[in-house]
Amino acid sequence: MNSNKFILLAFCFAASAVAAQSPTEYFNAGSSLQSWQDPGLSEVLEECSNPADPIAFPFTRSDPAHTQIQAIELPPVNEGIDGIVADNSAWELVWAWNGNNTDGPIATEDGGLMFANNDASNVIRLSPDGSAEIVYANLNTPGALSRNKQGELFVLERGLNPAVKQLEPQRQIFADTYQGDPLDCVGGIVNDLVADAKGGVYFTITQAGFYYADPEGEITRYGNNVVGTNGIILSPEEDVLYVTNGPVVMAFDVRADGSLFNQREFGTLSSGGGDGMAVDNQGRLYVSTGSSVDVFATNGERIGTIPGPQGLHGVVFSGEDKRFLYAIVLRGGFQGMPDNWIIRIPIETQGYLGRAK
Repeated sequence: MNSNKFILLAFCFAASAVAAQSPTEYFNAGSSLQSWQDPGLSEVLEECSNPADPIAFPFTRSDPAHTQIQAIELPPVNEGIDGIVADNSAWELVWAWNGNNTDGPIATEDGGLMFANNDASNVIRLSPDGSAEIVYANLNTPGALSRNKQGELFVLERGLNPAVKQLEPQRQIFADTYQGDPLDCVGGIVNDLVADAKGGVYFTITQAGFYYADPEGEITRYGNNVVGTNGIILSPEEDVLYVTNGPVVMAFDVRADGSLFNQREFGTLSSGGGDGMAVDNQGRLYVSTGSSVDVFATNGERIGTIPGPQGLHGVVFSGEDKRFLYAIVLRGGFQGMPDNWIIRIPIETQGYLGRAK
């Protein structure tokens, strides 16, 4: 069987059956490091003009011998959200994988998904029929993807000397310095990004705020006391930028040049801290919380919560006409070899069609 492509059986198997599969037979789990894990970081920081203290968590290297995926329990959605999720809807398993971690998914035009894998330093495309293939390899610990309305594709790389990299139409570094220093110097972990129609990219660095790389790659920091950043997304019209700040979602108005103003609290999550987000065709905001998806109206009112499994840390609309909400789930964190899943649930509305996410 081709090592880069196979028909994923997870579409047909229940979670208990998936526990017996071994995706690493087909896709190498890898052992790439994020910048803060790399022993070479201290040498980079010595050259910074104003280095921040590096972030640190306990971690162990991935175990390439770990191929057994744990079963996942998908909680029922007994009480739906009017016009969004029907009563008694159910999540279903789509993909299972070993490695830290499946992250930053976006929709593809055919109703599939594309997502990044940290440890494997690649990007995988999952087609609607369940076939999967590596479409970009030899990246620097990629963590999130975004495609703008013009079709340009960007990835956020989390390895030593992190960067916003353009993958399409040309593979090249788009932005990797802030005030003359490498992005390593600001501390934190480069986390999520959203590319705008102007040719720029907004991105977050956990524990170090969020930033805008303009179409020329010049980086500016935004936000007052916004350091718990993680997920980031633009409204469909791209006139409002949303960014999570711990348990709160912040909103900013966007000027014609991509600069931001009118910082404000948009909404408060039902639990946990905010992570990856998505928007639907009415501009409503869907925010992953670590165990659920909170849904907000455009005025910031939280109109409901979709329960999910522990470790749910990102969402995206895809499927035919974007009528499924997909979520990524991680168990294990930085300890050994974590397990990852992609799950989905049918929705009664529709994801925004004008952008991949």
